[in-house]
Amino acid sequence: MVAAKKHIRIVKKHPKRFNRHQSHNYMCVDPSWRKPKGIDNRVRRRFKGQAVMPSIGFGSNKKTRHLMPSGHKAFLVHNTRDVDLLLMHNKTFAAEIGHAVSSRKRVEIVAKAKQLGVKVTNAKARVTTES
Repeated sequence: MVAAKKHIRIVKKHPKRFNRHQSHNYMCVDPSWRKPKGIDNRVRRRFKGQAVMPSIGFGSNKKTRHLMPSGHKAFLVHNTRDVDLLLMHNKTFAAEIGHAVSSRKRVEIVAKAKQLGVKVTNAKARVTTES
């Protein structure tokens, strides 16, 4: 497994999720973000002490966007041929085995990745047997 390329420190400007206004008060209001539209809404009017609305300023640095803490970017893999694509890019991308891949294919993918020196983020998933 190859270490990732050197990169600048990853900074998240707003690590918490942006929750929908009053979603903690009502079960029927889902926490996923929706922009408030009311004429008197204090979140929309940006009153002091209220929840902040997501805006373009909370975006990540372009150089560290989509990076995992290891410094790699995730690349979804469904078979061993997909792992071959990462041969020249193993410092930038890490393989992530798809959700629907069987345990037999997972073993083959992990073996191929080890041979090529590619990092697999979920290598242990569905490979270990119950004992």
